[in-house]
Amino acid sequence: MSDADVPVLIVGGGPVGLSASLLLSRHGVRSLLVERHPGTSLYRKARGLNVRTLELFRVWGLEPAVRAAAGELDRARDVVWAPTLVAPETRRMPYGGAERVQADSPTTSAGCAQDKLEPLLLEAARSYGVGELRFGQELTKMKQVGEGVIATVVDRAGGEETVVRADWLIAADGAHSTIRSMLGIGMTGPGVLFHRIAIYFRADLRAIATNRPALLYWVSPPEGIGVIGAVNLADLWGYVVPYHPERGERPEDFDQERCIRLVRSAVGVENLEVEVLSAQPWSGAAAVAERFRDNRVFLVGDAAHLIPPAGGQGMNVGIQACHNLAWKLAGHLDGWAGAALLDTYEAERRPFALQVNDDVARNVAAGPGAPRPEQFSNRGRVLGVSYDSSAIVPDDTDLPAVANPVVEYVPTARPGSRAPHMWLWRDGHKISTLDLFDTHFVLLTGPAGQAWCIAGEQATEQLGVPLRCYTVGPDGPLIERTGAWPSLYGVGPEGAVLVRPDGHVAWRVQTAGDNAAQHLTDVVRRILSLD
Repeated sequence: MSDADVPVLIVGGGPVGLSASLLLSRHGVRSLLVERHPGTSLYRKARGLNVRTLELFRVWGLEPAVRAAAGELDRARDVVWAPTLVAPETRRMPYGGAERVQADSPTTSAGCAQDKLEPLLLEAARSYGVGELRFGQELTKMKQVGEGVIATVVDRAGGEETVVRADWLIAADGAHSTIRSMLGIGMTGPGVLFHRIAIYFRADLRAIATNRPALLYWVSPPEGIGVIGAVNLADLWGYVVPYHPERGERPEDFDQERCIRLVRSAVGVENLEVEVLSAQPWSGAAAVAERFRDNRVFLVGDAAHLIPPAGGQGMNVGIQACHNLAWKLAGHLDGWAGAALLDTYEAERRPFALQVNDDVARNVAAGPGAPRPEQFSNRGRVLGVSYDSSAIVPDDTDLPAVANPVVEYVPTARPGSRAPHMWLWRDGHKISTLDLFDTHFVLLTGPAGQAWCIAGEQATEQLGVPLRCYTVGPDGPLIERTGAWPSLYGVGPEGAVLVRPDGHVAWRVQTAGDNAAQHLTDVVRRILSLD
């Protein structure tokens, strides 16, 4: 038996757990990740990465690699309805609405399958040399004691046990979370909404992909409505078909012969040469954990929320939740944030998970393959998320009014909201405002806001908080050439906007007043629960 001591123990090595490791390393926080499987996922599973997740990957330096891994599906931008894959289409609509022509983000969504994404995240997480990642290691025991957690981790190959002592534990151990069960945390929501068999198969369908490329093909053969998903728009595909355990069906009933018949029927080619690579049962469940935190333990990803794939949100919500949590843990461990700041993780992320699950439940209720706009275009929900917690100082303004908050997004710098994207120039290079938000607080001020930059230096010195200040205007250091800054961020030449490391606006003010330094210090103390 061996021992390990780390500030943070991460349990689960899927996209969410790997993102947690990567993020903590970017903040300089040591962590240990344990994953019971011997390596990254062998299955394609989730593949839709929404625009907000790509914004994060852009900041982490991963966007080029993710786009390269997603290159096979670059042409697959639509959803198609047809009786069979080879039959004439009855409907086609873009996946993600008009996202690719909008100017409110420096990037766009991507279709990168999980088996390709996880190795990229793993390589990036290891590259920092800060966090340790161990595969083939399973947590079997866990208890919270005093100011930390003690866990027993077993090597599944050799049986060796390791006792891990950590200040904090992040549970990213999936839908059937062992840690959530150990803590007795229940789930609320409708539960299982449907059952499916996912058939992963090889068949040469290049002609279809060339002439009618799409990400998803909703088909309605005699056996029932299903969806064919492009894997490489060539010879690798997935077919998701209904499965009815309530009628006595079993996974083993979907043998090779039956799966081949189902694929041929869905494609519409009777003698199609098909190789079934796998057939896996899965359930679409909608539920949210009753709480996302239990003392020293935080739930993230599927351990915190089960989101069916009717809108492509589950993996994205989990990655973005880690982005919310990591800087708060880092701040508390480094001593520049109070313990109460950690309460804002649940206060901010659980309401969002509930909103997303409500969206998905409506998608499912609309019926199989129903062309509900919100199912394929959720930009308003993705970019329009706004927090309300003690880590936000409101300014008594309202969010922009929209007719459909799931689909429609209006950029705003109202406290709580994601700071809007706009193009700037720094040292001769074109950057997005979003490129500034990473491991530091960022104070943005107008051309006449020098007092705020001085105040930022004093707050950093007094509180130890990582904070950078930039003036935005025609003369830099952030050069803005369109004149859109004041209206987009809602401040005048003397105003300032404080943005958290996760890119959400924490506070904004219109003028410097008589004592900018004291004002800013008081605000930062309030946001970080230092009072």
